[in-house]
Amino acid sequence: MFSKIGRYLYALPFGVFGILHFVNAGQMAGMVPLPGGVFWVYLTGLAMLAACVSLIIGKKARLAAILLGVMLLVFVLAIHLPAVVGGEMQSSMPSLLKDLALAGGAWFIAGQTEAEVTDEI
Repeated sequence: MFSKIGRYLYALPFGVFGILHFVNAGQMAGMVPLPGGVFWVYLTGLAMLAACVSLIIGKKARLAAILLGVMLLVFVLAIHLPAVVGGEMQSSMPSLLKDLALAGGAWFIAGQTEAEVTDEI
């Protein structure tokens, strides 16, 4: 029971984050280290919404959690770490640590989901 509640509580903020990516795409685009910043903001927002739905309904939840963890680790390495190294320690380190922890949580959920599927067989 707790693993299901935990999965829901983990997934719901990603629904909010996904919506915020669409609402604030113009403001977030400046953080993207690639050309076409707004496109990437929309794409990651869509990925967060898809992961949220997948984790809540339990369809392809393991894959969604693995991919969400990868995306969050890319955020850590491509956005937050360069900002920290560039001297923005106060503003970027909390985001780096948050996304690193969320990536770990996503992969933990992926492992739990794998165990639940294995137990059912």
